[in-house]
Amino acid sequence: MSAIVIGGLGKSFGSGAKRVVALHDASLRMGENEFVALVGTSGCGKSTLLSIVAGLQEASEGLVTVDGAPVSGPGRDRGVVFQTYTLFPWLTARQNVEFALHGEGGSRAERRERAAELLDQMRLGEFADAYPRELSGGMKQRVAIARALVYRPRVLLMDEPFGALDALTRRMMQQLLAEVWETHRLTVLFVTHDVEEAVYVADRVLVMTNRPGRIKEEIPVPLPRPRTPEMLTDPAFMEIRGRVLESIIAEARAAEG
Repeated sequence: MSAIVIGGLGKSFGSGAKRVVALHDASLRMGENEFVALVGTSGCGKSTLLSIVAGLQEASEGLVTVDGAPVSGPGRDRGVVFQTYTLFPWLTARQNVEFALHGEGGSRAERRERAAELLDQMRLGEFADAYPRELSGGMKQRVAIARALVYRPRVLLMDEPFGALDALTRRMMQQLLAEVWETHRLTVLFVTHDVEEAVYVADRVLVMTNRPGRIKEEIPVPLPRPRTPEMLTDPAFMEIRGRVLESIIAEARAAEG
């Protein structure tokens, strides 16, 4: 069974002369435990598509299913991580992660144990009692990822999660994400504008057309796992990166007329 199926997806905003069609006939399938990166020119609808899969926006037309069930709103089968950290500043790192478990049942000790396990995996165990203001940007994003994973979703949706980080921290986060995916074996849909990042983390890279967005091209990434920084200079990696970049540049030139 495909974990995520998107069929004929359309999304428009406004009406009349102010109507903007963000997505039109966007379709894709993602297998269970697959890692797919979504790239394209600015404004092509990447984030809108992810938001619809997350259940945060309604589609104007088409259908989205997760594990065969239609998406009609947010659900605990999907964890979501955005570029902004969206942490509660008055809660510690551990409390931010535990907050995602409220209403799920179980004892306070069980919630604390699950939060501690995720923070350890994110290499934040010694910062469990720190407040967001005491954490670096990369640490905050690791807390956000831990919070998204703590209720054990089947799907992880990530919208440019490392876009606000410096180059070194971004590379470290990419490596950590690859390790987390290997551990949890989630289905991951990852939106990014960074072509190198897309090729580094994904099994497939999907390139979107200019607005109204749809899937233009699928580029497999048959590189071995675990991914390592040394791969960035490998000829096979650079060839795939070049294909993705060429496809995006073609769309950018088409937009210019």
